[in-house]
Amino acid sequence: MPFNSYLFIFLFLPLVLTGYYGLNHWKLHKAATVFLIGMSCWFYGYSSVGYLMVLIISIFMNYLIVRGMRYAQKNSIRQCLLVTGILLNLGSLFYYKYVDFFIENINTVWQTDISFLQIAMPLGISFYTFQQLAYVIDSYKGECEDYTFLEYMAYAVFFPKMIQGPIALHSEVIPQMRMEENKHLQYMNLSKGIYAFSLGMAKKVLIADTLAKLVNIGYDNIPELSVISTVIVMVSYSLQIYFDFSGYTDMAYGLGYMFNVELPWNFNSPYKADSISDFWDRWHMTLTRFFTKYLYIPLGGSRRGVVRTYVNIMIVFLVSGLWHGANWTFILWGAMHGIAKVIDRLFSKVIQKVPRVLRIVTTFLFTTFAWSLFRADSIPQAKHLWRHLRLEEWGGIYAELIETFNDLLEVKVLYRVGLGGLMNAYPWCIMVVFLVILVMACFTMRNTQEKVAAMQFTNRKMFVTVILLMWCMVSLTEVSVFLYANF
Repeated sequence: MPFNSYLFIFLFLPLVLTGYYGLNHWKLHKAATVFLIGMSCWFYGYSSVGYLMVLIISIFMNYLIVRGMRYAQKNSIRQCLLVTGILLNLGSLFYYKYVDFFIENINTVWQTDISFLQIAMPLGISFYTFQQLAYVIDSYKGECEDYTFLEYMAYAVFFPKMIQGPIALHSEVIPQMRMEENKHLQYMNLSKGIYAFSLGMAKKVLIADTLAKLVNIGYDNIPELSVISTVIVMVSYSLQIYFDFSGYTDMAYGLGYMFNVELPWNFNSPYKADSISDFWDRWHMTLTRFFTKYLYIPLGGSRRGVVRTYVNIMIVFLVSGLWHGANWTFILWGAMHGIAKVIDRLFSKVIQKVPRVLRIVTTFLFTTFAWSLFRADSIPQAKHLWRHLRLEEWGGIYAELIETFNDLLEVKVLYRVGLGGLMNAYPWCIMVVFLVILVMACFTMRNTQEKVAAMQFTNRKMFVTVILLMWCMVSLTEVSVFLYANF
């Protein structure tokens, strides 16, 4: 059930808030937890009951493994259970997400004709698998409290983080759910949550979905693109994935606040980054944290010499690329970022002497170029797009890009209120100005978490929240999928 849908906003959300706080008000705390679990299962299973069954089996499996480790008398048994938990979690992820990719590559290399299994990938499996994997590993290390099954279930299916993260650890969510004061409605948290949710929804519905139209046209018509059109498409996708993921993160963060649960930051103005290292400290922060704690450090981190450090970095980024999707485009994208990270470490002293503004622009240009590969259906398609960056094909802006953008309701309103003459003379101007404003906003504006932390709920804030929600409601003519839900 998408956040950006009438069903979620007008039925699911009011119902789950009313039921959860109503039961807690009457001191029926276990019933409230069961209610939240049930509603979260409805949220996740709305698209497929089969997906829900996979999730529930995964939850039972991991909880039983952890209970077994807790009561095991011998360390060898605990180690065996740890290995079992890791293999079952990664095996499930491999089966649903990667098996056809490996079959395709086996067929290509060995000239075989193995049939594809064509298995549908459950939504959010990459996110909830990593969360439960962290639970198993932390339990083995003794870093995990003794949670009841209801507590663990509520954490595992808590709907704000289910589909697209953040990859919240058990220690970040369950203690907050346990607190007595958090079981009751707190109006300040509710107002902060609604404000963050409205900002995130605006990013998704009003910005990311608009940019998606330009990106789709560009990638569907690559042969028709000139240099400037190619740049517009590449920048549009860089902004689309930024505002799409940022929008979901804000909405999840806001929903968490509505339940008095502060989810971990997952997005911290990444286009303000002045290096690739800084970028990955800001983009998908909980994924970076997971790979650092559960892969990079176990591999030896930076403790085993310079060469081993760079090898470990490349392994992490290759795995990160593969985590994002079963396609060589993602693996190559991960490799590009890994190489950039190695270069950043090798020449850090020299790079730091470059003016920060130039470093920020360079990082943005690199990530934007890499995103074009991330978006491509295949490496040949990405190469085809890149060939259109040759200066001899400078040309004008592809007409369909301009027509699609100018067909937006908001642009038509601008045409009617006095900009018609300018738009007739320069039909591309509003689109270009829109993109420039978005890029500058990425470089200069505070992120939502900072706004929420410093928020005083004034009449102005209430007005902005109401206007954004109403504008989004009018624009919700179709429900679009969040990009990271596919990963």
